[in-house]
Amino acid sequence: MRRSPKPCHMAGAAVLSVLLAACGGTAPTGTPGATAYTMSAGTPPPKGDIASFTWALYAEPPGLDYIHAFDYPQNMILANVCESLMRWTPELTMEPGLATKVTNPDAKTFVYTIRPGVKFHGGGEMTADDVVYSIRRHLDPALGSYWNKALDNVESVTKTGPMQVTVTLKRPDALFPQWMATSAGTVVSAKAAEAMGKRFGTADGGVDCTGPFTLGTWTKGQSIELDRFDGYWGKRAKAGKVTFRFIPDVATRTATMTTGETDGGYLITPDSYTRLESSGKGKLYFGKSLTTVSLSVTNLKGAVGDVRVRKALMLALDRQGFLKTGLGGVGTLSGAPAARDAWQGAPAATVDAAYDGLAPASRDVEQARRLIQEAGATGKKVVVATSPIGPDVSLLATAVQAAGTEIGLDVELKTIAPDAYTALFSDPTAREAVDLFPNTYYLSITDPLASYSVFRSGDFENYSGFSDPAYDALFDQATAEYDPAKRAELTARLQKMETEQALWIPVAEWPTTMFLNNRITGAPTTIAYMYYPWAADVGAAG
Repeated sequence: MRRSPKPCHMAGAAVLSVLLAACGGTAPTGTPGATAYTMSAGTPPPKGDIASFTWALYAEPPGLDYIHAFDYPQNMILANVCESLMRWTPELTMEPGLATKVTNPDAKTFVYTIRPGVKFHGGGEMTADDVVYSIRRHLDPALGSYWNKALDNVESVTKTGPMQVTVTLKRPDALFPQWMATSAGTVVSAKAAEAMGKRFGTADGGVDCTGPFTLGTWTKGQSIELDRFDGYWGKRAKAGKVTFRFIPDVATRTATMTTGETDGGYLITPDSYTRLESSGKGKLYFGKSLTTVSLSVTNLKGAVGDVRVRKALMLALDRQGFLKTGLGGVGTLSGAPAARDAWQGAPAATVDAAYDGLAPASRDVEQARRLIQEAGATGKKVVVATSPIGPDVSLLATAVQAAGTEIGLDVELKTIAPDAYTALFSDPTAREAVDLFPNTYYLSITDPLASYSVFRSGDFENYSGFSDPAYDALFDQATAEYDPAKRAELTARLQKMETEQALWIPVAEWPTTMFLNNRITGAPTTIAYMYYPWAADVGAAG
């Protein structure tokens, strides 16, 4: 999806086209009606090993260097090849990974005890030196890590024992330890990475990590194979080989699943739901995703600079209609940028209170018209970006135009080519000519505070240029709070401040989608596949 912890939105056009040729996470569709669906916590455990399985992927990764892995294709593959100090679980909680233990002796220090006896695919055992090298690569500006925002607060990374690494922060940061379960905490062989140089992470060079699978044959433009690593320190993978096939066309990708040519895939597009469910070849699953579809505000100097106009659009927008036509009826209406599933560890009462009354119960066109009139915005122009990149983008933009026109605004749709749409997330000049654009956003950690970092003064993803010292101070206070319950209370206050300003106009929450052929099972149903070695759990269904 379109989101990035650094000055670069990596979920570009490729992702946008994934979810129905629309991700960006765009969520495409062509489904005229709603799809009945049930959220699944997981899939049945496998009954045995399997020689191999084939997975459909909408695009080929541009590379597999973990510091540049910030999109679906790279992470979905690397999650099975490389590992991090901590590990995201299928339940979206966190557990030890390449570190057996982490201590927090003071607010600015994290000490990681490194797991002994872990072997690299290329030979040799992992050491504290490899960990230090791997994290420091993110801090080298010459390498341009896409994860630099996650490590903004890192002061130093040092080896403090034979199998111990200490990270010292510039200031307290409760999100930092969570980032260590993502690519920000990945560990690679320092010796191999240095030897490969610029070839590291490429088809010609490869990678040298510790995961349950090794990187096998990479046939450019066609596929990547992973082979089971028998020297793996953890649970042995049930499949001997995994083949990822790159199939950009949605119809073709779906067809390979209905014929059994591929055994499944994540990021199933809404227009494929009915075809897959009726194929008899497998089962369609829906699970937690931490993904929201919203409209991002990019211009506070124009008509939408008045919060009454933004709230009027929220009241007039047919969000239920978009959920049905744009997302195939799969999802729930959203009242805030952060998905409810992101609030892991937060008291239920805090979460309920944080969302109480946020989402309009229904459209209220008359109230919306009154707000437009009060703002003196009747007849004023609002430019909304749209793109043929996918129905979720185009249908949402069209819905905004209809809503705005109905309440007295002059809404113009500005069509942007699919390959240029991603520039909206990384290039301020690309946003100069628009007031709003559809944005599907997912989190890489299970903490809603990460969603609200984008509204801080000067943040790269603060597309509107919003600035409020009180908001910044509250965000800093929440970031420095290590107690989950207390941090949740502070985050709820941040959410209230943001929603009162309506800097993003929330539309819907969109679950993870996955299809599994009848012959395999075991894959997680959640977005954990981005950083958890999910393919190692896949085995024979019978």
